[in-house]
Amino acid sequence: MTEKLQKVLARAGYGSRRQIEGWIADGRVTVNRKIATLGDRVGPGDHLSIDGKPVDAKKLVQVKRRVIAYHKPAGEVSTRTDEDGRATVFENLPPLQQGRWISVGRLDINTSGLLLFTTDGELANRLLHPSSEIDREYAVRVRGLANEKTLQVLLKGITLEDGPAHFNHIKEAGGAGTNHWYHVVLKEGRKREVRRLWEAMGHSVSRLIRIRYGPVKLGRETRPGKYRELDDQQVNRLMKLVGMAADLPEATKKTGRHKNRVSRKKRSRK
Repeated sequence: MTEKLQKVLARAGYGSRRQIEGWIADGRVTVNRKIATLGDRVGPGDHLSIDGKPVDAKKLVQVKRRVIAYHKPAGEVSTRTDEDGRATVFENLPPLQQGRWISVGRLDINTSGLLLFTTDGELANRLLHPSSEIDREYAVRVRGLANEKTLQVLLKGITLEDGPAHFNHIKEAGGAGTNHWYHVVLKEGRKREVRRLWEAMGHSVSRLIRIRYGPVKLGRETRPGKYRELDDQQVNRLMKLVGMAADLPEATKKTGRHKNRVSRKKRSRK
């Protein structure tokens, strides 16, 4: 069975379909040593290369689409390896016989909380793409109590060094003394954006935790350094959120067929 070239490479985590289509148009991708063209389809026996570098055939094997929610502790880095020998988020993930875990974005070393990982490169890229406008919710502890004017400015927007930015929602979450907690929501994931927004208003951030990504919440049951796997319905919800065709879980299919048989029997008795 063959599939579209860009779909195969996106699933393997090399980029989004749109990115890979651009690479194909630019002549950067080859199939069996010939420059690929848009519309090419490939199968298990084909040899692929990007910029002259062979694509690992093991990454092209279609594997079950999986998503896990990981509770990143502060102090871990969001890279596969670290030159300074620091702990990475990938060290605590479950091993895979096929494919690899792809991170849906990053959190800086001092930020803890929810990180999503998936085996589907296309899903990862769509969840990250700005056009998807997926909510990221953070619990943030800042120095000092923000007044109403400050909160309105943060909602309306300010200009940072890399362009305009703002929170879509802010909710006070208590605090005592000089520390106050807020829950904030934004729809993009620029580097240190939450911290920079508060700091621009004169409030330093002493603690930052991501507690939600789209419909997926961190949850108290997932302790720091631990993960939980999303079930089929949760994965399908993420896929629908970014415009991907959701898979119907096998359990649902079987249940549906069983219900149909029961209902037919009831009708026949009547």
